[in-house]
Amino acid sequence: MCRSGCRAFGLALIGASVLQFPAVSAGATTAAATPAASRKLLIVGDSLSAEYGLPRGAGWVALLERRLADKRIGATVVNASISGETTSGGRSRLAALLARHRPTHVVIELGGNDALRGLPLKMTEDNLRAMVRASRNSGASVMVVGMQMPPNYGAAYARDFGAIFGRVARDEKVALVPFMLAGLADDAEPMKWFQPDRIHPVAAAHPVILDTIWTVMEGWLRH
Repeated sequence: MCRSGCRAFGLALIGASVLQFPAVSAGATTAAATPAASRKLLIVGDSLSAEYGLPRGAGWVALLERRLADKRIGATVVNASISGETTSGGRSRLAALLARHRPTHVVIELGGNDALRGLPLKMTEDNLRAMVRASRNSGASVMVVGMQMPPNYGAAYARDFGAIFGRVARDEKVALVPFMLAGLADDAEPMKWFQPDRIHPVAAAHPVILDTIWTVMEGWLRH
């Protein structure tokens, strides 16, 4: 669950129905060539990964591409994130993405919009499991990026929603980033990290997001 700092973050979510904004098209770029350049990383996410409200190149995915190049980890990054995406939408798109891009690694960053829509938690969990299994069956290694809802959604709901990601990752034996917005939503002054909508992180927050994800991703990519 979110710690006390999430209370301010949660104010922005009260009454919101969905993080639905203009889509960012999927694209691919290639990091510095190395003997491992056959890696292809597919990111399937929502607006938090689609640079909503940010200058192009300021989001954590673009920062990831630069970090991979700096560390000479050969990889192609395909960002197939779409603002407003739910787990149902991601699940419906995944087969075509896997067939088209044939990734070696898949990052699933979805679920927040399900909660904002009030969709059944079982449906969110079923969709995430299906996406993990489809990705793994294609031969890809999988990482799940977790999200949390603030307590104003109800303590039980916030607890049960947050538990989905860890349970799926544990049961399916895939990598897990427990909370994408760690260090931001639970900061003592969380609003400095968010855009005026109080939902989407500002550009300065995205290096923090990348560092949170990188703690798991670095070792995961090397396997």
